[in-house]
Amino acid sequence: MPFIRILYDAYQKFNRDDGWAIASHIALSILTSLFPFLIFLTALASFFGLQEEAGAATKLIFENWPPSVAKPIAAEIKNVLTQPRGGLLTIGAVLAIYFSSSGVEALRIALNRAYDIRDTRPWWLLRLESILYVFLGAASLLAIAFLMVLAPLAVALAEKHLPGLMREIEPQLAPLYAPIRYGVTSTIVGIAVLAAHILLPAGRPRLISLAPGFALTLVASLAFGAGFGAYLARFAGNYVSTYAGLASIMIAIVFLQTLAVIFIFGAELNQAIASPIDKSADRPPLEG
Repeated sequence: MPFIRILYDAYQKFNRDDGWAIASHIALSILTSLFPFLIFLTALASFFGLQEEAGAATKLIFENWPPSVAKPIAAEIKNVLTQPRGGLLTIGAVLAIYFSSSGVEALRIALNRAYDIRDTRPWWLLRLESILYVFLGAASLLAIAFLMVLAPLAVALAEKHLPGLMREIEPQLAPLYAPIRYGVTSTIVGIAVLAAHILLPAGRPRLISLAPGFALTLVASLAFGAGFGAYLARFAGNYVSTYAGLASIMIAIVFLQTLAVIFIFGAELNQAIASPIDKSADRPPLEG
């Protein structure tokens, strides 16, 4: 079957491109850049007086994570973010921005290798571009969180001024709350994945050529998140008995690394469809 052959070719290229090692790099980069990014997000929100929106944005990030993965990390993040942070130009904030961009750089390396592109741009320009994406990501999250904070306020105002109408429609609206929240976070994930494929590689692929890998990444990521959450609900004790106090960190690393594998394989699938694989070709060179 041609489709099975394409999947096999994509997997072969994934191995040749050291996909497992790059996935580990992405997982650790994201895990270590998550705290600096949220610190910067909080500082940015405080600068504009949007502290409540910063909390909502943080919840959005973990909305699609399995509870067993998100809860311990979110608890530590809450401890960090409760410290007062108001300045955007402090040394700590600058370092937070820089380290946050490392996660973007890890994704760039993976995509360049998957698409057989050698990035010849200077490292400082790439880093500045990654920092720009950190700003855009933080601003977008705050904007979405602002709308989500406005929603409960609108409901409260409606209940105050139109109590009769709200009593009638509340039973119909209540079942929609969870699907809407899940839909919003899934849309955010989809936009982020698509933006990474378009903006991060040195080349600019056609949008239509990204469709197969994008669809696979989105569907497989959501399915894996649901399945991994169900698995942890029953067998999380296995990690605790094996890793003791490090269990939550190991669970997060396994979760993020698997998502990274799915992300890289999606790009490899796009490349396998776009161009036949030469079995005698050497592995693409590392980016400088």
